[in-house]
Amino acid sequence: MMFGYARVSTQSQNLDRQLDVLTGFGVPADHLFIEKVSGTTKDRPELTKLQQFLRDGDLLVIESLSRLGRSTKDLLTIIDHFERQGVQVVSIKEQIDTRTPTGKLLTTVLMAMCQFERDIIVQRTQEGLTAARARGRKGGRPPLSQTQIKQALALYDSKKMSIKEICSATRMSQSSLYNAIRRRPLP
Repeated sequence: MMFGYARVSTQSQNLDRQLDVLTGFGVPADHLFIEKVSGTTKDRPELTKLQQFLRDGDLLVIESLSRLGRSTKDLLTIIDHFERQGVQVVSIKEQIDTRTPTGKLLTTVLMAMCQFERDIIVQRTQEGLTAARARGRKGGRPPLSQTQIKQALALYDSKKMSIKEICSATRMSQSSLYNAIRRRPLP
């Protein structure tokens, strides 16, 4: 079965152009999933419904790749989800059709580039941590001094400041403050 997905970013924008392109391609009007929500919003109910609805052998038609994904990474994640479901994707504007060898190649290359970018980021992070350790730095926040801990506990016991205010005044995280409270000896 053939289905279509159309999206605009705001309620005031018009979907007519996208709908004309999709129905002109052959998508039945009752097989369209339509939403008016920003592409930067992760919560897109119609897209979620579409991802749950489509089955192996279905075809999803979109007017443009930008209608489907918020970013390259997001777009590739969504296309990969559909591929794993056995759903083929056609983007009319970019002329990408995962039913064809060329469309599959383009999608695979895009996904490989995204994976490569993720791998490079992980590698650089590991290299940076190794270099820092070799210089005696171990990363993370510097340890709290006993003076800081005593001051924070005294402020906590005075009940004159909120947890947030104590943390701001002593430059201590909330989790560190709560850990100090739990670890102190009982009176």
